[in-house]
Amino acid sequence: MAKLLYRLGLGAHRHRLPVVLIWLLVLVGSGVGAFTLGGETSNAMSIPGQESTTALERIQQKFGTGETAQARVVVHAQDKLPAHAKAITDLVADLGELDGVKSATNPLDPAAPSVNRDVDTGYSTVTYDVKPGEVTDAQRTALLEAADKARAQGLTVEVGGTAMQATPHVGGPTEAIGVVLALVVLALTYGSLVTAGMNLLTAGIGVGIGTLGITIATGFMDLQSTTPILASMLGLAVGIDYALFIINRYRQELRRGADVGHAVGTAVGTAGSAVVTAGLTVVIALVGLVIAGIPFLTQMGVAAAATIVVSVLIAITLVPAVLSMLGRRVLTRKERASADAEPKDRGVIRSWAGLVTKRRVTALLLAVVALGIVSIPVASMDTTLIQKAPANSTQERADQLLARGFGEGFNGPIIVLVEGPDAATTATKASEPLAKLSDVALVTPAQPSADGGSAMVTVIPKSGPDTAATEQLVADLRAELSDLEGGKAYVTGATAVSVDVATSLDRALPIYLAVVVGLALVLLVLVFRSLLVPLVGVVGFLLTIGSSLGATVAVFQWGWLADAVNLDGTGPLISLTPILVIGILFGLAMDYQIFLVSRMHEAHHRGAKPIEAITTGFRQAAPVVVAAALIMFSVFAGFVPAGEPTVKSIAFALAVGIFVDAFVVRMIIVPAALALLGERAWWLPKWLRWLPELDVEGTALDEMPAAKKNQEPVAVS
Repeated sequence: MAKLLYRLGLGAHRHRLPVVLIWLLVLVGSGVGAFTLGGETSNAMSIPGQESTTALERIQQKFGTGETAQARVVVHAQDKLPAHAKAITDLVADLGELDGVKSATNPLDPAAPSVNRDVDTGYSTVTYDVKPGEVTDAQRTALLEAADKARAQGLTVEVGGTAMQATPHVGGPTEAIGVVLALVVLALTYGSLVTAGMNLLTAGIGVGIGTLGITIATGFMDLQSTTPILASMLGLAVGIDYALFIINRYRQELRRGADVGHAVGTAVGTAGSAVVTAGLTVVIALVGLVIAGIPFLTQMGVAAAATIVVSVLIAITLVPAVLSMLGRRVLTRKERASADAEPKDRGVIRSWAGLVTKRRVTALLLAVVALGIVSIPVASMDTTLIQKAPANSTQERADQLLARGFGEGFNGPIIVLVEGPDAATTATKASEPLAKLSDVALVTPAQPSADGGSAMVTVIPKSGPDTAATEQLVADLRAELSDLEGGKAYVTGATAVSVDVATSLDRALPIYLAVVVGLALVLLVLVFRSLLVPLVGVVGFLLTIGSSLGATVAVFQWGWLADAVNLDGTGPLISLTPILVIGILFGLAMDYQIFLVSRMHEAHHRGAKPIEAITTGFRQAAPVVVAAALIMFSVFAGFVPAGEPTVKSIAFALAVGIFVDAFVVRMIIVPAALALLGERAWWLPKWLRWLPELDVEGTALDEMPAAKKNQEPVAVS
């Protein structure tokens, strides 16, 4: 692979202008395609074939509801609602005339009132003619203006519902801060703002192509709204890091006296081999999400994996082409002027490597115990798909008014669909035992379908929608209705969907871990020609995951340091968080394992003794791994304060995981463990020595004649 990538890098050097133009054309073409073909993303999270999803589909067929966006306009008055009958009637009339609205109900309609027992709180259901997530910003603004008009007449009016769920967008002030911090780290690493800017620009092109490609895909399929954010977050982080590794190796080759062409080819052949291997590991982890069998999770994984592939291609083609254009300008003026520009060993890095290898037992024990303590909160982790409204928003105030007026469970109704010859009668009989369940506040009368073959009842829990009691109620309802006479019953609603997704994720997670970890272990065995080095890397990853999720539970569920991350409120983690964090962190952790240990392996391959190989490889790789980790941490941390609930907890977990993995696992545990193992670390059984050698370190390039390697003596200065 090293020889192949060397030739690819040399080709990018020779044809640098066409390579740059091709990538720019791809970016422009993606932008045009996104503008003309792109559609809208969805906020829906469900699994085809699950009981809750099947019931929602049948409700849509039989009752014509459940697929369109709805707003719930909540009205409250201290002196009872009937005293404001005219203001409420005017509000309903205004709502009915809004663009895109099919109907708006009147809370005081005698035929179908929607007021509480105290008659001081009610709501109007505003139904739109589009799906959730497709209501435009202009339509939401008009809805809020109608509410403001009613407030002026003495009513308390707040607006909630699916129509108020805006599609999250990529890019914002906090994300920009993360990118600026990454630029600062790059500038300090290179000592050159031009090189740092080039690194960031090439990564940005890769992210742009990836996210624009996802936007094009939205015109042909329903994609979850978090998909482009996750892809951009990952693509930006790995894009910067992958370019960093190749640029760093290119600068090393220039400092050793190589001409530009050979330096570019060698950088791609060596660091590029590690980039391709690391990228493949991340892609395996992301595509492996298919195992869960959850379509929206599969879409997230495949979309993010596609963005990673683009980032890798950018790193091994566009980056070397731009490096060829910059020539020796990627070095500082002092390095360009010096005859011997190779930097001396950094004292801190050399001392750290010596300390960890010398005190290996103590370092290993302290690191493992510390991460074990941070991992303790994982034992109490709860997950849900029920997302809370943003703090101090009109949606949150609407939920609070409804909870005070109708009870906590009103915001999380559970729907029971009954099908049978006389569905209405069957549903009515079934309602009696359901109403006696401990957490049930109310069971509404059965609502029959037009053909009489289906009936629907709504169960209002006593508990809130994201509580364990309401989730248990879903299980109790299904148990009660399992042997229903005269028909078949389905339990659905947001809480039921959340329970079904959580169950599917729980079942899929062990299989996912086994398959992804197994494939990655095989890849790492091929890279390092060792069994124990990959095992050390995987054990370190398990500690990374434990501490990452443990810290996330402590902050998002327990509320520790909640203000530091601009947390709206505590509660269960989003159900997707554990499996996504495991998949993403596994790939990224193996990145650091490959970049760090490959230099150790290279030193050992060239004849260095075990401890010497560890310290030599550590001194060579640790500075760039530290810079890469700081960049990834900055990018992920930039997505934390933004406020989008699904992304917030995932970004926090990734930021903590990257910090722990780079600075504790790879900088302490891995060198200490390898020092303990000694020569045995590089042991490979005879029955596995037939495996192909990937040559990530590029040792095959040493066998190439110098004249052949330098056949293109063009240097741009």
